[in-house]
Amino acid sequence: MPRLVLFRHAKSAWDDPDLPDLDRPLARRGRLAATLMGGFLAEEGLRPDLVLLSPALRTRETWRRACAAAGFEPPARSRIVPDLYMADPDTALGVLQEEGGEAEVVLMLGHEPGTSALLRRLHGGRPPEGLARAFEKFPTGAVAVIDLPRPWAETFWGQGVFARFATPKDLV
Repeated sequence: MPRLVLFRHAKSAWDDPDLPDLDRPLARRGRLAATLMGGFLAEEGLRPDLVLLSPALRTRETWRRACAAAGFEPPARSRIVPDLYMADPDTALGVLQEEGGEAEVVLMLGHEPGTSALLRRLHGGRPPEGLARAFEKFPTGAVAVIDLPRPWAETFWGQGVFARFATPKDLV
């Protein structure tokens, strides 16, 4: 059964107002949160076979820190996908359908509001008790897990089973 790990980038820095949005790095709080969430990924056994990243610096830094904290070697397939920068759910689903291939666990690291919208549309119903907060607010650094019954190329809205959600604040 394919498993999707949705990971919103950790808190970014706004120190330089002239810096293009794509080039914003993580803030100190974001660096700490990315490391914390990497530990969560390892503890939960959420080692991805494929990682799909938005090209934004903050998403790449989030993954690099989380990966190091989890003790993961970079997966065999890791791709920066320009279409994932501020992607809407339809675009993100298209990327999953195209790129997922035979991967069992795909981690997609992106932005809001697309990440929570993708989760809601894949799940397609009321969230399980205790996980509804992910539908209300998907904070920086948060991770959601959704299991899907079909291969990536055959994945469509409303098929997923929402399994898990954690934020950096949950882990401290």
